[in-house]
Amino acid sequence: MDEAAAQSAIDMFVSAFNAADDRYVTELLSQALTADVVFWGPLGRSEGVEAVERFVLDLRRHPAGPGTMVRCSAVDMPGEWARYQWVFTTPEDGPRLAGTDVVHLRRDRIDQMIVFAGDIKPGPGRL
Repeated sequence: MDEAAAQSAIDMFVSAFNAADDRYVTELLSQALTADVVFWGPLGRSEGVEAVERFVLDLRRHPAGPGTMVRCSAVDMPGEWARYQWVFTTPEDGPRLAGTDVVHLRRDRIDQMIVFAGDIKPGPGRL
């Protein structure tokens, strides 16, 4: 798998959160995801671009106002899996959410995605 192609698919996915209008979200996601994408998000497992679209649209309609999603790390890609960090910030110092996504790529598109939102707290005896 070409790392540039993976980064392109990931950045296309992230751009769906920042689309000028909700009408563009489906188009952007369709370019980033396979039709049968498996999405593990905060509410559990779902399948298909439509399920991911619902997630993106819900976040775009955050009660604190429309936010901005950015990839804030390089894409780390061992083989066909990749991970990256992201930050979602709402306007006027509203809530901020950060996390890490792990994605699997097939033919230059994301076919599996696991969203980890928030920081992992250190365990007992850890830093």
